[in-house]
Order: sequence, then C-alpha cells, then structure tokens
Amino acid sequence: QVEEGAISLWNWTVTKHISSVVNDEQRAKLRFVACRLVCLCEGSDPPEGTIRREILMSMKTGKGWIDIGKADVADGFLEIAMASIEKLYAKLLKGSDGEADIRVHKADVEKNLFKVLSYQAESVFAQGDFQKAVMCVQRCKDMLMKLPKETCYLSILCYNFGVETYEWKRYDQSSFWLSQSYDIGKMDMKYSVGKEMQAKVLRLLATAYFEWDCNMYLDKALKAVSLANQESLHPAGFFLKVKILLKSGASDEDVNSAVAEFLHHGMSLDFCLNTAKLLLEHGRESVGFDFLKSVPERFESSPDLGKITLLHIEFLLQNKRELLAKQKVEEIIIDHYTGKQLLPEALNRLHIILWDRAAKHYEAKSYSEALQWYNYSVSFYTPGQIDQNLAKLQRNMASCYLHLKQVDKAKKAVKEAERCDPDSIFTKFSVYKIAVMEKDTDKAVEAVIEMGKLAEKPSRHEDKLRVDENTGTNLLGLAAQIALENEQQVVAIKALEYLSEHLQDCRQLFAALKCLVRLMLSKVMSENEEIRDEDINSMLTYLTLAHKRLAESFTEEKFTGEMRILEAHWFRKVAWNLAVQFKGCPEKMRDFFLLSFKLSQLCPPDKAVLFAQKTCLLMAAAVNLEMGRQQVTPSEQTELLTQALQHLQACKEIWKVLKLTGDFAKDPTDTLLLLYEFEARSKLNDPTLHHLMESVWEQPQTDVKTLEIIASLAMESPARYPVLCKKALKSALNLHRKQTVIDAVKFSKCLHSLINLSLPTGLTDLDACVLQEVWDYFEDALSIVSSTDAYPEMEILWLMTRAWNTGIFQYTVGKYKEAEQWCGLGMRFLNHLGSLKTSYE
Repeated sequence: QVEEGAISLWNWTVTKHISSVVNDEQRAKLRFVACRLVCLCEGSDPPEGTIRREILMSMKTGKGWIDIGKADVADGFLEIAMASIEKLYAKLLKGSDGEADIRVHKADVEKNLFKVLSYQAESVFAQGDFQKAVMCVQRCKDMLMKLPKETCYLSILCYNFGVETYEWKRYDQSSFWLSQSYDIGKMDMKYSVGKEMQAKVLRLLATAYFEWDCNMYLDKALKAVSLANQESLHPAGFFLKVKILLKSGASDEDVNSAVAEFLHHGMSLDFCLNTAKLLLEHGRESVGFDFLKSVPERFESSPDLGKITLLHIEFLLQNKRELLAKQKVEEIIIDHYTGKQLLPEALNRLHIILWDRAAKHYEAKSYSEALQWYNYSVSFYTPGQIDQNLAKLQRNMASCYLHLKQVDKAKKAVKEAERCDPDSIFTKFSVYKIAVMEKDTDKAVEAVIEMGKLAEKPSRHEDKLRVDENTGTNLLGLAAQIALENEQQVVAIKALEYLSEHLQDCRQLFAALKCLVRLMLSKVMSENEEIRDEDINSMLTYLTLAHKRLAESFTEEKFTGEMRILEAHWFRKVAWNLAVQFKGCPEKMRDFFLLSFKLSQLCPPDKAVLFAQKTCLLMAAAVNLEMGRQQVTPSEQTELLTQALQHLQACKEIWKVLKLTGDFAKDPTDTLLLLYEFEARSKLNDPTLHHLMESVWEQPQTDVKTLEIIASLAMESPARYPVLCKKALKSALNLHRKQTVIDAVKFSKCLHSLINLSLPTGLTDLDACVLQEVWDYFEDALSIVSSTDAYPEMEILWLMTRAWNTGIFQYTVGKYKEAEQWCGLGMRFLNHLGSLKTSYE
C-alpha cells in the first residue's frame, strides 16, 4: 500500500507540474517523499522492474534538487541510483545466457550510468569541487565511444561549466571546461553540436585567455579565435581577434591584416563602426582613420551612412584636429541643404557633439569659438521653427554674447528663445541677466518674479531638458548673486525673497535669510520713516520664516543641533536689535520682541537666554498696555489687554526660574509684573483683581511709588476701583509718615489725591463718617504743615479752600455747628500761608 501510494504521489506530481500547479521546488520535495517511500519498501531481492523504477526515480529526484540549487541534497539520491544500477547489472548478469546477452545488458546499464555520472558532475561542480567534476566528466567522456549520441549533451554541459567559471573569473577552470567542450564536440561529427556552437565555444575560450593574462596566453587566445573564425564566420570572432591584437600591442601591419580579413565579408555598418571605435580608442589613428575612409564606399546606399561621418568627427575632436572636424561639419551642413540629410537619430547625435564642443570652449572662456559651434547647430533649424532645444541653444548663445559684451546680439538671441519657449525659467533667467547688465531694475525685478512663479510649478519639458528638481532654487540663487555683484540691492532682495520661499536645504535657507535681513536693514536705514513700514514688515516675514524653519529642522538629519542653536541665537539677537531700533513704532517693536522670544525658545535655556526671554515678554506686555491706552475700540482694547496678560503669565514662569540662579533684590521685574498685571486686570474688570491685591497689602516691602501708581491705575478709564485706590493711597501715606524726614511735596500730592477721592467736589449731603475720615486727613496735613516750611504753598491754599468750602456747604443745609468746625479748620491753614495770606485774610 505504501509503495502504491508513493507511485501515485509521483505520478500526481508529474501531471501537476505539467499543468503548472506545483513549482520546481515543490516538485523536488514531492519527488523526494515519493522516492524515499519507494526505497523504504524495497525488499531483500527486488524484481528487475522495481530496481529500474528506483533508478529512474532517484535520478530524477537528484536532478530536481540540482536544478533548484540544492546540489548537496541531490548527492544522496544519485548514490542510491548508482547502487541500484550496480544491483540491476548484477541481476542481469545472473540471468544472462552467453557473451551476446552480457553485451546487451551492459549497453542497457551504461545509458543510465552515463546520466547518473553527468548529474554527479553537475552536483559536485555546483558545490565547487572542480576535481570531482573533472573525474565524473572524464568517465562520461570515456563512455562516448559506446554512447555517441550523448556527444552533444556532454559538450554543452562542459560549455555551461565554462560559462559559469568565466563569470566567476576562474579563468583557469573556464579554459579547461571550454577546451573539453570543443574536444568533445569534435569526437563524433554526426552527433556534434554544430560549427556555430563550436565557434561560440572557441570565442569564449579566446576571451577567457584574453582576460586571464593577454600577454602570457596571447598565442592561445589568437589560436582559439582563429579556429573559431574557421569553424564559423561571425562578426564577434573578427572583432575579438582585433581586440586581442590591440591589447597585446601588435604592430599596425598585423592589425591591418586582421581588419582586412573581414572586409571581404559582408559585415554590418554598426559592426564596422564598432571596429573603427575600437581602433581609435586604442590610439591606432592611422589604421582607424584609413578604415573609416574605406567604409563609406561599402555602404554608399545606406541611410545610416551619416553615422560614419559622426564617428569621424568625434575622433577628430578627440585627437585635437578641430579644423578637420569643422570641415566635416560644414560638409554635413552643405549635404543637409542639398537633399542628403542625416536621419533624425544621427542629427540628434550631431547636435550633442556640437553642443559638447561649444560647452568646452565656453568653460575655457573661448566664447567666440563656442559661438561658432553653436552656430553650426543653428544651421540645422529652419527659420521660424519652434523647438525647446532651439530655445536652449539661443540662451547658450546669449550667454556667450554677454561675456563678449555684445548686448544687442544677446538680446536678439534671448528674444528668439522667448519665441520658442516663453514659459521656461531658463529663458526668464536670460532676460534677467540682460536687465541687470543694463541696470534696468524694473525689468530685472519683473524677470525675478516670473522666475519665482515658474519655480513653484514643475517644468513641462522636464524629460527633454533634464531639469533638476533644484533648478528653480539654483537659478534664483544665481540671480541674487549676479544682482549683488552688480550692486543692485532691490533686485537682489527680490531674488532672495523668492529663493527663501523655495529652498529646502536649511543651511542655504538661513544664509539667504541672513543676507536678506542685512540688505533690507541697510535699505530701511536710508529710507524716510513714511515709506519704511513695508520693508519693516518684510523683515518680520524673514524672521518669522526663520523661526518656522528652525522649529521644523529637528527632523532634518544634515542640520545638526549645534547648527540650529547657532542660527537661533543669530536670528533672536537680530530680532532684539530690530525691536530696539524701531522703538518709535510700538507695534513693530512688540512684534520683533515676540519673535526674539520665540527664537530664543530654540536655544539652550541658560541665564542669559532666560533674562532675554523675560525682557522680551515684559516689553511686549508694556507695548500692548500702551497701545490699549490709545484711541482704540473696546474690542481692540480687550484683545490687547488679554494678550498682555498672556505675555505676563509666561514672563512670571520664566522669572521664577531665573530668580533661582542669583540675587535679584534690586531688580524691578516683580514691581513691573505687578503694575502691568494690575493695569490689565483692572481695565478688563477681572474678578481676580481683588485676590491679586490681597498679596500686595500683605507685602511690607511695597514702596510708595508703586502704591501711588496702583492708585492712579485703579481710577484710569475704563477701570474704576475707588476702594482699591483709597486703600493704596492710605498705604502710601502711612509709608510717607514712617520716613525719618517726610518729603512734604510727595506727601502733599498723595494727601491731595486721597482727599479728592474721599470728598468729591459739589456734594453737600455727606455721611458723618466720611466727613470724620476726611477731617482726619486735614488734621494730618495741618500737623505736617506746622512742622515744616517745605509744604507747597499752593497745596496749603488748596487745603484751606476745600475745608472752607466744605463748611459753606454745611451752612447751606443748616448744619451750623459742622459749618463752624470746617470753616474754622480752613482758617487754621490761613496762618500758614505766605504771600497769599493777605489776599484771603
């Protein structure tokens, strides 16, 4: 049952492989299983049919593994096949009857033996065992006398071994196998591989000797290739012979003789061209040029005849025979207009040769010579023809004319280029160069704008012109350089602006932006204030782009962290300096300070950077508050104050960190943060304002000036916080009193504000508590006035007048007692008046 199952599996594998259901590797595995099962089922004395089946299955399984590159697995099956062959031979001999029978059985077995030996040769060859492969092939070779039909098979097997070892550059082994292939091929002409195959073997043998060591094996290589040519004429054989002779340094006479050999045979034009190239590339000018001259006669009617002339021109140029090359080109031009035109492919090749020669002269600064070669190319275009290559040609000619200072001719060439290809960035660049040379700023700027627009979209002629993806940026960079070299600042700025929009390389971008900032700053400094706004906005744009790209550059490998930090420092300092520079324009100053802050966030947060960040945010908040005090709409004011609070919040966080790094007792930052926050929150009617002030009242170190400013801000429109104002003024008065020597002037101003707030002018119906509170302030004033002569006389007069008027108001409502008290208080101040006393007494 197992045996039947194995045979069924084998047969199924055969049918499925034919219908491509299983691949080669799957087939090898299935055969492996079937063959192993059949071998396991073999008895002690299997019948002849079983042995034959086992031989067949083992051979095919082994060959299958070789074919899929697993020769080591194949060996076991090939050994089983060999053992089975021996069993079969022994069995056949046992049942044979006479010498004739033995010969028949032997012939029968040898066919299988030959196959197994050839498969073993393949297997050991694949495993790199050269000697074993030689032994297997030699045994096969010895059997060819009895099996002549296998001659072709064995010859091709050796050839294949030769090809593989040649590809591995094992030339010694390759030459052996190829020699064996040729020798085996000669053993039986009836079953030979044929002359063409023998010639092919010999050509590869000659090549192997040639590449192994041409000097040592020259004779063998020449003998092999000569034999190949005798076996079967083939261009490759003649070509190889010439190649070997050239490499070995043979005389011109010997080379000429080899070339003459195949001139008698009908070789193709391309073959002749390749031979001529080979001769000329090896410096055999005499033989090569003579050969080139002889070829046209043989191919007079060929449409490809122009290829010979082109090759002639190329080698004349390579050998610095430019005058002769020009003569050949001029002959082609004459033929072109007399009906002997080159084929399109050959004409394209000629254009390439002409442009290449012109480019070499251009690089050598021989612009007149370059023009001559470009003019040859122009000769092949018809008047009015529209072609992108013609546009490129005209642009190249324009460049030559510009170098020769022939501007009119350059303009004419560019005009022709515009006609052929108006939407080309290269054409616009040519227009630009002429405009710069003529100092036509408007036209140059217009050309740059056009270049910038074209750089944004891919070229329609990319395939034809082989436009690099960076062409736009390269040309804009070149445009900026040309403008700077010609001292055309406005044009350079415009070119750099477009360049910075398109540059992907961070280093190039930041170099362009730095250049832009410097150029624009010098421009702004020379402008009137009325027209500089637009340029200041431009600098803001440059710095904003710098910040954007620096923030994005973390993903760019070529742009290291150190580079990023250096660039960020440069741009933050520039933004800072610009903020200081434009302090007369608060809005711009704020924007530059904010940009400086953003850029500094990309720098390591050392003490200097943190201090700069703190100052930037404080300044931005201060500007927002100042702008909020101007004539703005309520919504605009709210936005400005809200932004100021945001800046202050960020600033407070930085200030907390900064205070940990040293002693900042004399630094006014805490005071400024308090005042700015108080102003913003009070004007926004922020409910957290009272909470903010609670911490202020608890701080003993708050000075008089700060309290007075808080009092003033508390009543500055749209804020109105009289209670906070009064509390601040009272605290300020207390601090004034605690002074060793009271500053009477400052004290008088503070008291004046407090009385004004507590005792509004014109009110008559005042609460007794309020009057008592205000009375105490007047008493305070009187005590200070009595103790110093420094109290301002106008303030004394004001106090006297307010007290007297308060008494009069009380009198008018019938409060005579209170009226007497307040009028009496006023008269007490009268005694302290100086020159004004008599006027009021």
